Amino acid sequence: MTDHSEPAADTTATDADEPTGRIVLLTTSHRVAPGVLSWPAWQILHAADRVLCADPGHPQLPYLREAGVEVAFESPDAHALVEDCAGGRTVVVLPGGEGDQRLTDGLARLAGSGRVSMPDLELLPGSYDLPGARLLDLVQVMDRVRRECPWTSRQTHRGLAKYAIEEAYELVEAIEDGDRDELREELGDVLLQVVFHARIAEEYEDPEEAFSIDDVAGALVTKLIHRHPHVFGDAQAETPEDVSAHWQRTKAVEKQRDSVTDGIPVGQPGLALAAKLAGRARTGGVAVELPRGEGIGYELLELAARAEAEGIDPETALRAAARAYRDAIRAAEGLAEPGE
Repeated sequence: MTDHSEPAADTTATDADEPTGRIVLLTTSHRVAPGVLSWPAWQILHAADRVLCADPGHPQLPYLREAGVEVAFESPDAHALVEDCAGGRTVVVLPGGEGDQRLTDGLARLAGSGRVSMPDLELLPGSYDLPGARLLDLVQVMDRVRRECPWTSRQTHRGLAKYAIEEAYELVEAIEDGDRDELREELGDVLLQVVFHARIAEEYEDPEEAFSIDDVAGALVTKLIHRHPHVFGDAQAETPEDVSAHWQRTKAVEKQRDSVTDGIPVGQPGLALAAKLAGRARTGGVAVELPRGEGIGYELLELAARAEAEGIDPETALRAAARAYRDAIRAAEGLAEPGE
């Protein structure tokens, strides 16, 4: 009888006592500065019998050379890499930024064949993304889009203003709907407005008045620390009211405003504006009676002030009532509620 079975691979387990070695795929994050590696990564790099890298432009290479790690520029296939580990040798592979799908697929096929005595396979992260690391990607993508997109490259602060308002309202709607996927997307759209405006600000004709996203973030960090002395300092705050009082006092010193109404945007919706004015007067200790007059406007003003004093946002309350009214209208029309 003729044996038509495939010949076994050269790397067979002929000697069960022979050590098979170790393959370490050392991954690094491009969002962390090159050369900043974990201690286990440095240990394995120095202890390895061979360190391989297919990319001579890999950002880690100058730092490995400086640390005395010898790197061979090779792109072995799975068979060659397994053979390289014979005798218990350890081989470290530095994949490129997109990884090495060809190599990992080949190793998986060999391991699944059952005909090859495989070395130990280890995936070792040499560096990890910190929280917020993807924001660096966002800044880089925004920079490229600003330079290369015919529409994006022509936008101005003034031209984009309407989108900021639209996105804010869409975010509020996602919050009210309770849709988590929609909420995540709308938060991204609001964040895009911030990054977009900051990128435009870098190109301001007067270099003294230009700023970047780092300037925006840095100013915000400074503000948050300064306005939370009960978190970052020695001040005490036991209740939300204590925190609000800290905030208002700090803002008053920072802004040096003449009136508690200074800085309130009068272009916001009427109920929100009325509640904001009432809140500023109340927390600022300004004793003032609500103006009286004829018409629904003064009645709404009184309702907004009352709601603010009771800790209710009248704009949110009215929107909730309006949404219920919308649903009632649709029901009277024989229609399902939106989203069903």
